[in-house]
Amino acid sequence: MPAAPLPVRDGLNPTRLRLPNAQTWPTALAYLLDRFPDDAARLLEKVDAGEIVDQHGSPITRDTGYRPHGFVYLYRDPPVEKRVPFEIEILHRDENLLVVDKPHFLASTPRGAYVVESALVRLRRDLNLPELTPAHRLDRITAGVLVFTIRREARRAYQSLFDERRVTKEYEALARHDPTVQLPVTVRSRIIKERGVLQAREIPGPPNAESRIELIGTRDGIGRYRLLPHTGKTHQLRLHMSSLGLPILGDNFYPEFYDVAGDDYSTPLQLLARSIEFDDPFSGARRRFESRRALEA
Repeated sequence: MPAAPLPVRDGLNPTRLRLPNAQTWPTALAYLLDRFPDDAARLLEKVDAGEIVDQHGSPITRDTGYRPHGFVYLYRDPPVEKRVPFEIEILHRDENLLVVDKPHFLASTPRGAYVVESALVRLRRDLNLPELTPAHRLDRITAGVLVFTIRREARRAYQSLFDERRVTKEYEALARHDPTVQLPVTVRSRIIKERGVLQAREIPGPPNAESRIELIGTRDGIGRYRLLPHTGKTHQLRLHMSSLGLPILGDNFYPEFYDVAGDDYSTPLQLLARSIEFDDPFSGARRRFESRRALEA
């Protein structure tokens, strides 16, 4: 995808809209007003201020004709969000990489109700790093090591490490201890996640998800587990632990979903991305980053 003709602003990328093929609207503005009627006043303000542009960076005016297949770029007004009251700790920074220790309850990237209150937007703003991009992601309610690339030129090399499973990830979790569950064990199953459905699920078929689960220690009926995922399916570790009858403490998705208010921070999911290790694609050196956080039942 070509670079956007508008820069990152306030930590957020501009929105890219593709104009439909049908020649239904006389102007680009007419299409925008039809698509976003509730934002009519702000759209007119943005057009008059020259803040909406085409794919070449030329400002859209009130009279700019509608061009099927074309693109327009604009900044959407960020929502007003309550601040997630936990801070990001920086573990490492160099010319290519920013590695952080993400807290529970903070989204990795803008999504749904969490846009401004995401690790990506916070870090872009606080560190003035407009090209910052995640090399991978963690669930909002999972804490631990999260890797970002700083420069556009380095992005693909590090993202490929994760895409091609050349990264060793180690997680830690707390769950009840059941001495009848034989550990260590490697769990293999077929996991699917349907769009619009909150939970992932296991179905019959060839495995596409694999996790090794080890017991580190026990205390007062609670086990501390080392989780080593070989694949990275959505909610894989949470689902595999639940399938063993050992749902992770604080998990409101598995085995059964129950609703938790977005600002209820009383029961964090006891899952931590403990470490990440890989061979650096530029230097060839082995690199390892470890979380400094601790799980507490």
